[in-house]
Amino acid sequence: MKKFNFKQFKFRQVNVDEVDDRFLIMNLYFTQLLVVLLGVIIMLFQKPSLAQMFSWKQGISIPIWGVAFALAVLIVDVIISRWVPPEVTDDGGINELLFKNRPLWHITVMSLVVAICEEVLFRGAIQASWGPYWTSILFAAIHIRYLQHWLMTGLVFSISYGLGWIYIQTGSLWTPIAAHFVIDFIMGCIIRYRREN
Repeated sequence: MKKFNFKQFKFRQVNVDEVDDRFLIMNLYFTQLLVVLLGVIIMLFQKPSLAQMFSWKQGISIPIWGVAFALAVLIVDVIISRWVPPEVTDDGGINELLFKNRPLWHITVMSLVVAICEEVLFRGAIQASWGPYWTSILFAAIHIRYLQHWLMTGLVFSISYGLGWIYIQTGSLWTPIAAHFVIDFIMGCIIRYRREN
């Protein structure tokens, strides 16, 4: 039996300038597919059920909580961007590459896919066992491009904790999904249209 040689695989840091658009988009959708599959598998073995998590019992309060939280996050982000040097909020250019040349419909699709997939895993699957604090630490850690700046890491942690909190308040995953979508969509549009002006 032939041995598999793991030494042939080498990990190296990828420079943003080396990444082409097709690779970036394929990577985004592939990782989101893995995230949602992992989330759904975990959720099948825990309570509450998928149907309870996606409940609309709270009615209109679901989008109100989601949009209100998203607006609060966006206001804080605008304040930070006005007072903090750009190098502190630098993500290595990934967000710029993702959004700068996208049509509006694709920004919408990307924001929706990321919001649903990440919230299913983090709020739906992981938070049920770990609680919002440890879930938020993990959420901040996987957003690796922000880890080099304490301010951005803290902001991602705080946003995640807030998403967990609004999920607890309404009992529906649609609330953090709505908030996550609005945040990503508006930030994507700012990146996209700021460039054109």
